[in-house]
Amino acid sequence: MAQCRLTDFFARRRPGLRAKPTRTKPAWRTPSPAKTAPRAPAPGPGSGRKRARSPAEPTRDEPAPPARRRLRLPANAVSGPSSPAAAGSPEYSSPQSKKTKKAPLSASQRPCLAAQEDEDKVPSKVTLSELASCLQRAQELGARVQELKASAQKNAGEPSAPEDKGHPAGLCGEQMPAYQRFHALAQPGPPGLVLPYKYQVLAEMFRSMDTIVSMLYNRSETVTFTKVKQGVQDMMHKRFEERNVGQIKTVYPGSYRFRQEHYIPTFKDGVRRSDYQLTIEPLLDQQAGSAAPRLTASHLLQRRQVFTQKLVARVREHHRAFLASLNPPMEVPEDQLTRWHPRFNVDEVPDVEPAELPQPPTVEKLASAQEVLARARSLMSPRMEKALSDLAQRTAQPSSPQSPSPALPTTPPATSPAALKGVSQALLERVRAKEAQKQLAQMTRRPEQELRLQRLERLPELARVLRSVFVSERKPALTMEVACARMVGSYRAAMSPGEMEKHVQLLSELLPNWLSLHRIRTDTYVKLDKAADLAGVMAQLARLARAEEAL
Repeated sequence: MAQCRLTDFFARRRPGLRAKPTRTKPAWRTPSPAKTAPRAPAPGPGSGRKRARSPAEPTRDEPAPPARRRLRLPANAVSGPSSPAAAGSPEYSSPQSKKTKKAPLSASQRPCLAAQEDEDKVPSKVTLSELASCLQRAQELGARVQELKASAQKNAGEPSAPEDKGHPAGLCGEQMPAYQRFHALAQPGPPGLVLPYKYQVLAEMFRSMDTIVSMLYNRSETVTFTKVKQGVQDMMHKRFEERNVGQIKTVYPGSYRFRQEHYIPTFKDGVRRSDYQLTIEPLLDQQAGSAAPRLTASHLLQRRQVFTQKLVARVREHHRAFLASLNPPMEVPEDQLTRWHPRFNVDEVPDVEPAELPQPPTVEKLASAQEVLARARSLMSPRMEKALSDLAQRTAQPSSPQSPSPALPTTPPATSPAALKGVSQALLERVRAKEAQKQLAQMTRRPEQELRLQRLERLPELARVLRSVFVSERKPALTMEVACARMVGSYRAAMSPGEMEKHVQLLSELLPNWLSLHRIRTDTYVKLDKAADLAGVMAQLARLARAEEAL
């Protein structure tokens, strides 16, 4: 029995010999009442004690062998009816199929089988139609996206191609990253005359370029753009092109002298000695009768400061134009300007236009057969001359006039916001004038005044903390050291005792009737009027802070 089952299993595993009907587990416990299993013949007189059993007849209580369970195939592994190992095939039929014959299909089962066969054939057609519809839908969506992009570019008035060929174009439809657009807002420390991100990158490029040039210049080596480019890119990990050198020349024209020279010794395979290269020479003040100047560290620091000041001057010009465009227009003296206008977006300042660098001299090159013929007419044989003349006649065609470049769409003028309905024009003018005055005071405020205003904003809270210290200590006066130590421990922000002492002195200066300082020998004592109304004291301090901020 085991040999028969193994043969049946390997035959069914072959790719071309699989049967459609699944092998179902025979009914061991409930035999069919219509057809009983044949009984074994009675033992004869000469037979043994054990009864002979049919090899294909299992007993009720005997479980199936583990080998048969392992070799039983799943239902989806059996091939279709077209396989030669079908149920009717005598070669690959199992013993169970030999024993029991299948009943013929009834009339109600035949339509179901036909419908099942039709369902097996339909999915391929449905799948092809669905793929065709999906492809058509994708093409329609792509055309719609192209139309939307074209309309968006037309409305925004932006050219499709970058205007500056030397500047690397960004990704289509994307704006600058946030760390560049909001670079000025993320600077540490108090606000001031902060440079845009691209200007700071340009200043860092100038510093790196000056460092590389000083190293090459001090050892009397010819400074070429190729050497400087590699050194700056290694220092900054950013691309450094001739466009950046042109920007540096625009900002600081007196920093370098640029020339195109050839026959410069190079050690590269791709550069020949006869090729022209851009050379860079730093411009230094040379005294009469002195040796050749050297680019020292003090020179580098001074040149870096000059370059930064020139960048700030360029931003000042754009800021001045922005102030003139306000309503009402504002004018701030340059020596009093300490910070930019709150609505002036520093990072949107236009980029520096690169200056023109010396270009290598143009060498006349022969581009057509007619030019070659005119040059070497005396050096060629008559046959070659005739061939070249024929080629020149065939290739000579009237050049098509160049199509004029499409004019760039002009940006529509910015429309002013609509006036508020129901508000008088005089009130709007007063509000705008007051806001302009406040912004002017904020832009011209000095660092000392800014520090005093910060202390004034903390005084109402510190007055409450100081009164709580006096109430808890139950003393009419405290030394400055003890009072400041208690206030530092009770205040919500971290502050040093020395800074807290300055706040207490400012508090006694503004409210001498409520808080007084007494110098006795080497100590300073603080005396507080605990009977005064604390709410009135805090309101008075807030009023003083607002009044000084408006100045």
